[in-house]
Amino acid sequence: MSFMPKALLLLASLGLAACQNPDRYGSGDGGAGGPGGAGGSGYIDTNGLGDPSDPRSIAYFNQTVGDRVLFLVDQSTVSDQGRQILNGQANWLNQNPGYAIIIEGHADEQGTREYNLALGARRAASVQQYLLSQGVAGTRMRTISYGKERPIEVCSTESCYSKNRRAVTVLSVGAGS
Repeated sequence: MSFMPKALLLLASLGLAACQNPDRYGSGDGGAGGPGGAGGSGYIDTNGLGDPSDPRSIAYFNQTVGDRVLFLVDQSTVSDQGRQILNGQANWLNQNPGYAIIIEGHADEQGTREYNLALGARRAASVQQYLLSQGVAGTRMRTISYGKERPIEVCSTESCYSKNRRAVTVLSVGAGS
């Protein structure tokens, strides 16, 4: 590649790198509700999940309550640790009726696609049944299975497999009717 195309490529790269949202950190004026402003906590929600210190936010649910339950190999029975997490989820959901949920069932990479889709469905259904037993309305919940198609970790060791055998509770605004 000659000098001119390299120079143009470099110039284009630098130009694109400079194209950023200039207001991504707020207006910087410290106005009301802004960082350092009246009523502002300094937290800027860049992912749409809310402030993790706000007990009504999705970020709080995900980080403090816990959004996932892990399962043993080829199992869809909720463990004691899973029940503790689901008790917290049920309490949070019962206190925040404006949210609906999707319970995603997942499996590790071992086994066939069909087997893992069925296993993920059983895991999601187990979580749904437990939340129903704790008073969460069924109209607020639906399930989906991804089987082994959406791993958190990709490797062929038990440490990866154990993270992928899960059910994840995903919140959305607007309870089902």
